[in-house]
Amino acid sequence: MKIGIFDSGKGGTTIMAAIKKLLKNEEYFYIADSKNCPYGEKSDEELQKIVIKNVEILKNWGAKIIIIACNTATVKCISTLRQKYPEISFVGTEPAIKLATSTDAKNILVLATPGTVKSERTHQLLTENQKKGQNITLLPCPGLADTIENNIQLAPDYQPLPLTKTAKDVINNKLRTLFQDIETTPDIIVLGCTHYSLIKPEIQSFFKTSQIIDGNSGVAHRTAAIINKLR
Repeated sequence: MKIGIFDSGKGGTTIMAAIKKLLKNEEYFYIADSKNCPYGEKSDEELQKIVIKNVEILKNWGAKIIIIACNTATVKCISTLRQKYPEISFVGTEPAIKLATSTDAKNILVLATPGTVKSERTHQLLTENQKKGQNITLLPCPGLADTIENNIQLAPDYQPLPLTKTAKDVINNKLRTLFQDIETTPDIIVLGCTHYSLIKPEIQSFFKTSQIIDGNSGVAHRTAAIINKLR
């Protein structure tokens, strides 16, 4: 089956890698929309136009399933896409807040783009899943996805290559600025942007005892379930 995946650049490759582990024999098409990175700082109207253009390309390539490998594009656009393209099965990517809150964690830190942090869907996830006694901090990370996009290089198999010293310094300086007001070490850190999964080791270095999670495995299993239904 033809599976289309798109994101604002390299971040969605982490989703594709997770899907390929489960579904090795499918045909994949990936759009790395680097020229529009980051999606998380676009207006709703601008983002809708960008996303529809990507969907049209993947549809013309024959994709029957399209993965929105971007949290911001998912929370802002997936409802519109499902109405506009009922013949296509869409799988979205959302911050793994439900997974984080299902644990006994008391302090949860959600890293996301400004667009994802502000979105109605993100706050709905909090309302539906936050348990009594849990402290959840939504931390908008303006410019982080762009910093990662410009400083991470991928191998032919889409695995991130080791960071150069310059790239590592740039990314760590950006993280240091974003994390400067975090006083309590979180039990769990939710990566609410697929780009952030490319720098897990760097984030872990700031919070050595925190568990770091993303939604990649959940997206992969959801994709597999949809394919089983379509066949």
